[in-house]
Amino acid sequence: MPKRLIPSVEGYAQPDESGKLFAPAAARNVAALTEVVARLAPASGSALEIASGTGQHVCSYAVALPDLRWQPTEIDPVRRTSIDARAAEAGLANIAPARALDATAPGWSTEVAPQDLILLANLLHLVSREEAQTLINEAALALAPGGIFLVYGPFSRSGALTSEGDKAFDASIRAKDAQAGYKDDGEVIGMMEAAGLTWAETVEMPANNLVLAARRD
Repeated sequence: MPKRLIPSVEGYAQPDESGKLFAPAAARNVAALTEVVARLAPASGSALEIASGTGQHVCSYAVALPDLRWQPTEIDPVRRTSIDARAAEAGLANIAPARALDATAPGWSTEVAPQDLILLANLLHLVSREEAQTLINEAALALAPGGIFLVYGPFSRSGALTSEGDKAFDASIRAKDAQAGYKDDGEVIGMMEAAGLTWAETVEMPANNLVLAARRD
């Protein structure tokens, strides 16, 4: 069975002549996410973004935090082209070329240098619980001591979906992939702690999303 692309390509505009993709959802949440990342991230060091998608997020982060060295990653070569095209267009020398990474596969932490910051946006609800735990375990191993792990997306809260929109979205995900679907905020914090991380805070975000922040001590 071929590896599924996560997130799927649904909702992405076709690439322009330079190869850039555009995701409306990323355009809607990038400002709020950048504000939180700028507050919680270290001022300098190495930052790894998992599943960088179009590159809209990492370019915004790199402008806000110019003393961090950013490494975008993406499983899909079309999206890697988009990331590199956006970074080049913006003249952002603190973004490295996008590299291939399947963050749901065991062992990827050995391929990256210790990171001061790891970010993940809008992925955990699209993978299985086993894949989510693998991703979190590997992220914990890839962090340098004192490193920060930020996970953004939709979650159930204390075992319940708290809006009609979340109920419909979760149902649509599960209809396509029975192993995927929303993860509970407490469950993910438990996964982080099981991986050796210390939960730092939960940040309420627009559109009923959360940022879960953890630290490697």
